[in-house]
Amino acid sequence: MLDLKFVRENLDAVRTMLENRHNSLQLDGFTSLEERRRSIIGEVESLKGERNTVSKKISEMKRNGENADELVANMRAVGDKITALDEELKKVESDLRDILLRIPNMPAEDVPIGVDENDNPERERWGEPRKFDFEPKNHWDIGTELDILDAERAAKVSGARFTFYKGLGARLERACINFMMDLHAQKQGYTEMLAPVIVSRDSMIGTGQLPKFAEDMFKLEGLDQYIVPTGEVPATNYHREEILDGTKLPERYTVYTACFRAEAGSAGRDTRGLIRQHQFNKVELIKFAKPEESWAELESMVRNAAEVLELLELPHRIITLCTGDMGFTSAKTYDIEVWFPAQNTYREISSCSNCLDFQARRANIKFRRSPKDKPEFAHTLNGSGLAVGRTVAAILENYQQADGSVVIPKALVPYMGGVEVIQAPAK
Repeated sequence: MLDLKFVRENLDAVRTMLENRHNSLQLDGFTSLEERRRSIIGEVESLKGERNTVSKKISEMKRNGENADELVANMRAVGDKITALDEELKKVESDLRDILLRIPNMPAEDVPIGVDENDNPERERWGEPRKFDFEPKNHWDIGTELDILDAERAAKVSGARFTFYKGLGARLERACINFMMDLHAQKQGYTEMLAPVIVSRDSMIGTGQLPKFAEDMFKLEGLDQYIVPTGEVPATNYHREEILDGTKLPERYTVYTACFRAEAGSAGRDTRGLIRQHQFNKVELIKFAKPEESWAELESMVRNAAEVLELLELPHRIITLCTGDMGFTSAKTYDIEVWFPAQNTYREISSCSNCLDFQARRANIKFRRSPKDKPEFAHTLNGSGLAVGRTVAAILENYQQADGSVVIPKALVPYMGGVEVIQAPAK
């Protein structure tokens, strides 16, 4: 959430930001509400000052035996007016907060202005896509033929955009999770977490999923709770309403969760395979940093996520998201895209974002540099380290063999119990 004073003093810049983000939010009501808020505050302060002055006079008159009934009656009317104005102020401030909750973050100055993914500049590449001497298959066909993925029965059980993993397919998914968590926790210095997958409305507001993206979330019927769309939600809210010790920052967490998304607005996109599921596994990276350290922490987070793909020897690239493609809470985002040979293109497998104090302001996450210093809002960062289903899909496509088998990346063999190849079942 942006600071109220910042929005008031930089309204033109905020409007320009909305245009650059192609966000249709209108701020016309903000100015009138903010003017009314300040007017009420001024009027209440004036009335309270008047009440204090008259109250002293009433006390003096009573001490002198004078009749103060008229002044007492007038002050009752003043008190009633103050009460009414206080109630109006609550409503005005609530309406202002609702507007502020719907305003996205201000992009960093070096974020490219653009409309969509076609305007995202490439920053770097790693690895060369493999040249096949046969026509590479899509991962869903590979998984079906190896009998390790079953979308047909999942559709019968749950509906579209769900998948059963079977046998070595289930083992491969689990191997990826364990490999990623071990890398982040044991080598890269993150604290490992297993988090709840049910969170409160306040938690969803804290990280920016609500109120704007309610239709993308799964809400528990009859409850003000949601199933998490990403581990970012519980892990970032872990420090909600807290003041952190600045000497211990940055705090770094890696959290594994199953994730659940309604995928509203994605009809017809990636209807097959593991790219866009209603339920999927993800390993998330979360950081809480001092403002002056957050940009360096973003760079290291991108490197931490990319190292997963490097160790799995999967070709990938890093792009910078433009204003029209970046997330609601982000000030700057790098996407990591992995190569999918059957589609002959790179597809997103991780987004790493610096949210500055945007989420911290919503969730009231602060830190003190020393015990005597005034609390400041922390900077929060999040990134996928990685989306597990997409990692499995990339492995199936990049490591497929002409005979239909799939070679296991060397880094995962210990996590697969020594299995080096997934073979097609005997017919």
